[in-house]
Amino acid sequence: MWGAIEAGGTKFICAAGTEPGDLVVGEPIPTTTPRETLRAVVTFFAPYRLQAVGVGSFGPVDLAAGRITRTTPKVAWRGFALRQALENALHVPVSLDTDVNAAAWGEYRFGDAPDPFLYLTVGTGIGGGGVVNGHLLHGRMHPEMGHLLLPRAPGDTFPGLCPAHGDCLEGMASGVAIEARRQTGQEHFAVEYLAAGLLSLSYAYSPLRIVLGGGVMKTPKLFGSVTKRMRTLNAGYAPLPAVTAPKLGDRSGVLGALALAAGI
Repeated sequence: MWGAIEAGGTKFICAAGTEPGDLVVGEPIPTTTPRETLRAVVTFFAPYRLQAVGVGSFGPVDLAAGRITRTTPKVAWRGFALRQALENALHVPVSLDTDVNAAAWGEYRFGDAPDPFLYLTVGTGIGGGGVVNGHLLHGRMHPEMGHLLLPRAPGDTFPGLCPAHGDCLEGMASGVAIEARRQTGQEHFAVEYLAAGLLSLSYAYSPLRIVLGGGVMKTPKLFGSVTKRMRTLNAGYAPLPAVTAPKLGDRSGVLGALALAAGI
């Protein structure tokens, strides 16, 4: 029996099972303070005899230390030793990665994602992960694809909402940014930045596929508009990857966390 946690900036999703087909998924737990949130997590897992737990967490994350970094916008979680806290509370080993890397791993292990591919989520924020040669992308740290610095679209006066960079991809085209743009009628610019971001990632990583997840990408017609603009910006220069929705839908992250727990 494995435990899985999709630790998002808005909510935690917990699940337990031996494989995707018998997964028991709990009700969303609001991401408030570490004490309150983890108390509810422990309550969910109390009936189960777990072997290990996998966690896909919002970030940035210091993967070596197993903690949320002090640059996270979630103030209450800055510097929080998430892995150690869960191991102490649940008394099992905990495997920790980012939420987007977990989603990528879920699509790779249980979906039909090819190798290499990238997973980009567009929601409250923007993040990315991926699989290359059968391994999740790691380096000096985990990927921070949502913080690409892109050329500003002509006529766009929106300052951007990223607390670190202002007008990076996340600052200009995340769900929060799009909502703020609606007040000035500039939400259409988000298509330009998302398309430019996807194209830049395509050139940098040469993936066979980019999987686009997150609540924002469920907006009617947005998916098609972004991929069409991406092709236009490419101008026939290079072969482009397929761009698809997650085959696992909203379960990519929690199933990826399950795979992390099981070590598969």
